[in-house]
Amino acid sequence: MRHGERHRSERIGWLRAAVLGANDGIVSTASLIVGVAAARVDRAEVLVAGVAGLVAGALSMAAGEYVSVSSQADTERADLALERYELANEPQAEEDELTGIYVARGLDQDLARQVARQLMATDALGAHMRDELGLSEGMAARPLQAAGASAATFALGAGLPVLTVLVAPDAWLVTVVSCVSLACLVALGTIAARAGGASRLVGAARVAFWGVIALAMTALVGRIFGTAVG
Repeated sequence: MRHGERHRSERIGWLRAAVLGANDGIVSTASLIVGVAAARVDRAEVLVAGVAGLVAGALSMAAGEYVSVSSQADTERADLALERYELANEPQAEEDELTGIYVARGLDQDLARQVARQLMATDALGAHMRDELGLSEGMAARPLQAAGASAATFALGAGLPVLTVLVAPDAWLVTVVSCVSLACLVALGTIAARAGGASRLVGAARVAFWGVIALAMTALVGRIFGTAVG
C-alpha cells in the first residue's frame, strides 16, 4: 500500500522564496512610497518611485535568489561528485562510514552493517546522499524555481502599494498606503504560517511588526528631508 503522507518540509524551497519575495515587495515598495510621499511631492513622482522600486526590486530578488541558490546547488553537486569518487575507489570505507552513522542512530553493530550493506547494494549514492549528506530530491536546491518565485511574488507584493497610490486621496496618501500595506502583511504572515504549520497569530505579528518599523522610519526620513529641501 502506498503511503500518502506529505510533510510541510517539502514546501520549504518555494515557500521561503515566495514569502520572502512578497514580504520584501510590500515592505520595501510601500516604505519607498511612504518616504517619498511624506516629502510632499506630486502624486506622479510618488508613482514613478513606486514603479521603479517594483521593477528594480523584482530583478534584484531574482538575481539574488538565483546566485544564492546556485551556490547551494554547486555545493550539493560537489559533495555528490566526491561521494561517487569515494564509492568507486573506497567502497569498504564508505560502507564502514554508513555503518557508523546507523550505529550512532541506535542500531546495534551487526544490524547497522547489514542495513548499510543492503542499501549500498541497491543505491549506494542515494544512501550516502540521504544519511551522510542530509540531502533529498524533495529539498534539493533549484535556482530557477527560487528566482522565479521571488521575482513574481515581489512584483505581486509591490504592486499592492503602487495600485493604492492610484486611488488614495492626496491628503491621505501616506495613511492609506500604510494601512493597506500593513493589512497585506498581516494576511501574508497568516497565509505563510498556515502553509508552514505555524501559529497564524505569530506569523501575522512578526511581519506586521517589521512593517510598522520600516514604514515609520521612511516616513520620518521623508518628512525630515522634505522639510529641509523645501
